[in-house]
Amino acid sequence: MTDDSSERQPASERSDVASSSELVVPGQVLPGTIHLLPLVGRPFFPGQAMPIVINGDTWLPTVQEIGETSHHMTGVCLVKTDNADAAGPGDFHTTGTLVRMHHPGQVDGRIQFIAEGLRRFRVIKWIRREPPFVARVEYPEQPDENADELRAFALALINTIKELIPLNPLYSEELKAFLDRFSPNEPSMLADFAAGMTSSSGDELQAVLDTVAVKPRMEKVLVLVKKELEVARLQTRIRKRVEDSMTEQQRKFFLREQLKEIQKELGIAKDDRTADVEAFSKRLEGLKLPADAGKRIEDELQKLSILESGSPEYAVTRNYLDVLTALPWGKYSQDKIDLERARTVLDRDHDGLADVKGRIIEFLAVGALRGEVAGSILLLVGPPGVGKTSIGRSIADALGRKFYRFSLGGMRDEAEIKGHRRTYIGAMPGKFIQAIKESGTANPVIMLDEIDKIGASYHGDPGSALLEVLDPEQNSDFLDHFLDVRFDLSKVLFVCTANQLDTIPGPLLDRVEIIRLAGYITQEKVAIARHHLWPRQLKRAGVKARQLKITDAALRHLIDGYAREAGVRTLEKRLGRIVRKSVVQLLDGAKEPIRIGIKELEEYLGPPFFQRERSRTGVGIINGLAWTAMGGATLVIEATKVHTKNRGFKQTGKLGEVMRESAEIAYSYISSHLHEFGGEPTFFDEAFVHLHVPEGATPKDGPSAGITMATALLSLARGQRIKRPLAMTGELTLTGQVLAVGGIREKVIAARRNRIMELILPEPNRRDFDELPDFIRDGMKVHFVSHYRDVKQQVFS
Repeated sequence: MTDDSSERQPASERSDVASSSELVVPGQVLPGTIHLLPLVGRPFFPGQAMPIVINGDTWLPTVQEIGETSHHMTGVCLVKTDNADAAGPGDFHTTGTLVRMHHPGQVDGRIQFIAEGLRRFRVIKWIRREPPFVARVEYPEQPDENADELRAFALALINTIKELIPLNPLYSEELKAFLDRFSPNEPSMLADFAAGMTSSSGDELQAVLDTVAVKPRMEKVLVLVKKELEVARLQTRIRKRVEDSMTEQQRKFFLREQLKEIQKELGIAKDDRTADVEAFSKRLEGLKLPADAGKRIEDELQKLSILESGSPEYAVTRNYLDVLTALPWGKYSQDKIDLERARTVLDRDHDGLADVKGRIIEFLAVGALRGEVAGSILLLVGPPGVGKTSIGRSIADALGRKFYRFSLGGMRDEAEIKGHRRTYIGAMPGKFIQAIKESGTANPVIMLDEIDKIGASYHGDPGSALLEVLDPEQNSDFLDHFLDVRFDLSKVLFVCTANQLDTIPGPLLDRVEIIRLAGYITQEKVAIARHHLWPRQLKRAGVKARQLKITDAALRHLIDGYAREAGVRTLEKRLGRIVRKSVVQLLDGAKEPIRIGIKELEEYLGPPFFQRERSRTGVGIINGLAWTAMGGATLVIEATKVHTKNRGFKQTGKLGEVMRESAEIAYSYISSHLHEFGGEPTFFDEAFVHLHVPEGATPKDGPSAGITMATALLSLARGQRIKRPLAMTGELTLTGQVLAVGGIREKVIAARRNRIMELILPEPNRRDFDELPDFIRDGMKVHFVSHYRDVKQQVFS
């Protein structure tokens, strides 16, 4: 380790003669000013000799300057950041190790050199604060300490290292390298060596490097080595358990193989190939296979019998036969077409929806007359949470058929419908064949959920692939790409669900029978909550019905104020919250039973989310009716005169394009017929009119507010208010015709909810109103109009 060149170094790089406490070299002079290199993860200790790799782009100038010195020494310090290249003076630990650089070289942008640890140092002043870093350092002297205590600590360290060596052979190699260079009687070097061989964290090792006195340093190192010993023992125990487990598995494997050979010799066992062929052949017993399917299975069984069981083709053929023979060829469940039983099942599972249940009973009645329910595709359309999926399940229960459901929402791959070709790795049949296989019969009820949310991509168009499946004239010969033989789906009853029809392809709609679920009114929701939702929430919470009761008034208040959407999902969530809060009270010792009334409801849920919409009256103010995802609402239209400086018309309220066009039509129609309707003919020629639809943050669109906007403008022009509660809906044309609109059920329900019992509806919607249940129509006074003159007559007479 001596270097004669060190005696020729400049005076600026010299320091005191090295102390004999660490690496002592007679006559060696340690530099007082050195370059610094950063280390990440672990510090470097005196006495260590190992390679260091650094980034050439950042540290090449530093290495070049070190190489130009006579002593080739540099300092290495642990830095507090994970990115050594971005480290600054503030990131360097104060204590580091002086190393001599040997054999530096650069490969692939990285610099590697052998570092020989010489001596601890402390940074006392930074001379250059940018790379290449240069600092003035001092070399702390070790204090005199009790030799007997140091010897005792050294023996403890050596004994612990001896315990480590049998657990990890790497420790033996490191100890041999240490003994080749140093004596075990050097406690300082022993402590640094023992610290360096552990897997302790960088902060723990830096604390050892910071400690100059040998005894405190050995105390810290002994703790780290003991911890390393415990970790090594734990690793050994884990490894032994794994090896014992593997040995046991290998023993069982060899015994099983020996058993197979013995059974073969005795003729009481068959090889895997023969067993597979016999298993597949046994599955076919009792099945009525079509001719082409039977021939294909026979050919595949023959091929399987001659293939080697280890070949890839064997696995493909076996997988194919596994699917083919698992299908219920010609196996049908017997339909239980009993209308009384069907009514019982539907009434048991659903409250309300009388019109939907009637349509389903009609559908089943036709099947009863024919003797089978086949070749039918139903599409249940309605808002979320109205029970579309549960109705499909009830249909299957009423017929006594197996039920299988899968969602088409987000499906973008045609292979999900028609299967993958067998040439692909991981190929599998499409969803319909999987449904038939899992159902075990060839005539289950298959529910296609969210058919309106099916997508398309470069993988194909699943919507187009559905055309073959959902066509009664084609699905008797449905061809799945994986099966490559035709399967009869004509006996399957398909039930589809959707929230809207706009996104469903037209050809697909032509193949289905549409049943609309418009949503529930308050009375129906109360019945559903009382008979289904409330008992379900009590059961989930483990609460008995006698412990917690809720009044019908509270249910109605809950529905009107907190859960006004068309379905019942929000209602069930609110009921669940009430039950959870009540459980807390029960566990806190509340007196049973807890009764939930309107007062307790608001204590649990806070103020109602929905306030009662009051009918507003005034000049230019008219109540309209709108359909929303929440099931229908009243919509107030306001019109006012801003000034008379010039003619103008302004609309606000976040109106959509169609609704803006309706407003323009209403303005044009009323302006051109104002004299006929009893207004001042020049009113709109001089007035700047502002039309507004409140709740401006809510987007609104659609043509159904046409007559409402026209009536608001006419009321403004005549200066006449509507004194009685009245609401209307209908599309208006430029010639004054009133056209039909949708959502009549929801709009009538919204009017009843707000105590508006007089309505104006388009004449073409008379049929929709007449089909409403009696309890919705009772007490309603409805005027059916076909022209706006009829509207004016009813409103201003």
